[in-house]
Amino acid sequence: MNIYLIAIAVLPVIVLAYVVYRGDKYEKEPFGMLLKAFIFGALSIPAAALMESWLTMFTPPVPVLSGVYTGFMVAGCSEELWKLLFLLLAIWKSREFDEYYDGIVYACFVSLGFACFENITYVFGQGTFAGALVTGSVRAVLSVPGHFLFGVMMGYYVALAKFADSRRGWYLLMAFVVPMLMHGTFDSLLMIPESMGEGAGLVSSVLFIVLLWFDVKMWKWGVRRIQHLQELSKQQDADRNHPFRGFTWDF
Repeated sequence: MNIYLIAIAVLPVIVLAYVVYRGDKYEKEPFGMLLKAFIFGALSIPAAALMESWLTMFTPPVPVLSGVYTGFMVAGCSEELWKLLFLLLAIWKSREFDEYYDGIVYACFVSLGFACFENITYVFGQGTFAGALVTGSVRAVLSVPGHFLFGVMMGYYVALAKFADSRRGWYLLMAFVVPMLMHGTFDSLLMIPESMGEGAGLVSSVLFIVLLWFDVKMWKWGVRRIQHLQELSKQQDADRNHPFRGFTWDF
């Protein structure tokens, strides 16, 4: 039984890690750095959990408002803040971070490291095999890809900050704000019905449809960011391999 549960918890992470790795077309990142980013993502969980526990104490008693607060502040703010800090700690000064697309690769590995161990906790925290199977299946379709897409957005802005001549602070701020808002919206659409209790039947159905629409939009945004940084990395690669790179006319 444990083998099946581990597979359903970990397989989505492996698939998405492979997808983002394959997208690195010009200079593959070393396995050691990818593993480091993945582990740092997992290591960010205790810090995020501690911050979440503290923020939970201020949850408003109003049902809908509590769902929004939990989605944006407790989950979105805590998790994306610590993932970003551990991402910067892992790769910002590394010489391997030398292409735009590397930002997305490393941010996704941090996010997937977080998602992997969070997924294992959720799946094995269920009381029955059937419950674990349902939880793992739902999270494989929604939660793990969600973390992946939050990582795409975070990595996009971290890469812009890394290679920016100006506005570096702004890009780093956006590396937190954009994933946090996406994460908060995603979680709020799930948590508002939960905060309403038994009377949330119709609301739950409507918000789930909105969630699916939002999920599609996130994929579109993510693909565009990936393609943009792939183009910038292509230009970097062309500049590095230009036959007259470094040549100057001396009169």
